[in-house]
Amino acid sequence: MLEVLVRAVIAVAAVILFTRLNGLRSFSKMSSFDFAMTVALGSILATTIVDRSLDLRIGLASLAAIYVVQAALSMLRVWVRPVRRAVDNTPLLLLRDGEILRESLREGRVTEEDLLARLRMADATHLDEVAAVVLETTGDMSVIRDPEGRGVEKRLLAGVRGA
Repeated sequence: MLEVLVRAVIAVAAVILFTRLNGLRSFSKMSSFDFAMTVALGSILATTIVDRSLDLRIGLASLAAIYVVQAALSMLRVWVRPVRRAVDNTPLLLLRDGEILRESLREGRVTEEDLLARLRMADATHLDEVAAVVLETTGDMSVIRDPEGRGVEKRLLAGVRGA
């Protein structure tokens, strides 16, 4: 039990250190890649703590390797468009000017009930006061309200499929 406790303290301290060095994006919910990295880190952390046959140094090196890969890909996705396209999802327009885009719902595998629930959570009272709903790269839905009917600034929907 003492060995597991010591391994846990060391491994968690390493995760904290690597996260501080790599930045907040380490556990962000930005893309499917970030999700995969978070799952991999959790798996390696758990294995490092409980698998006594695994050399602690190998576990720590594995944690560091995941952070290095994540940092390298994060930098590449900023500078290299094909990497960004391969790693990141593209936001998808689900509703435009109060009209539900059923083909986009199918493409995003979102039900109308999911969309309506998100609208309720955003305190929408009428579909026609909602300028857009975007299924973001994280899987979250952003509701852009326009009760005054001024329209949505084009930059807000830049890069959104269906916009």
